[in-house]
Amino acid sequence: MTFTRRKLMALGASAAAAALLPIRAFAAVEEVGAIADFTGGAAVGEGGITIDAPEIAENGNTVPISVSAPGAVEVRLYADGNPLPGVATFRFGPLSASQTASTRIRLAGSQNVVAVAKMADGSFMQASVPVKVTIGGCGG
Repeated sequence: MTFTRRKLMALGASAAAAALLPIRAFAAVEEVGAIADFTGGAAVGEGGITIDAPEIAENGNTVPISVSAPGAVEVRLYADGNPLPGVATFRFGPLSASQTASTRIRLAGSQNVVAVAKMADGSFMQASVPVKVTIGGCGG
C-alpha cells in the first residue's frame, strides 16, 4: 500500500478529530442508558440498599465497596465518572443466605458510586454514595 501526501493528510486529520472527541461526555450518557436498560424504564425508588464505601480513597486502583440489599435478586454497581460506568453485577439465588456482596473497584477520580437493585417483587431501588479519590485509578 502506498501513501500519498493526500492520504497521509486525511489520515492525520481524522486521527486528530477522533482524539478531540469528548469521551467523558459519553460516560454519563452511558450510565443513564445502562440503568434504563437494567430497569426496563421502570421507576426507581430510593432506600432499601446500603452501600459501604470509604469517604476518601487514597488510591483509586482498589476502592473497597460492599452493598447490602435485603430482598434483592440482582444488584448492579455503577461509577458515573469512569470511562465505562458499569462496574459490577451481583445475582442472588433463592438459596442465598443474605443479599450482601463486597468487592474492590477502580475509580478514575472523585465521583458517585450508584447501586441499583432489582427486588424479588420486580421493583427497583437505588442508593448512591460519593467517594473522593486522591490518586485516580483509570490512568489519572
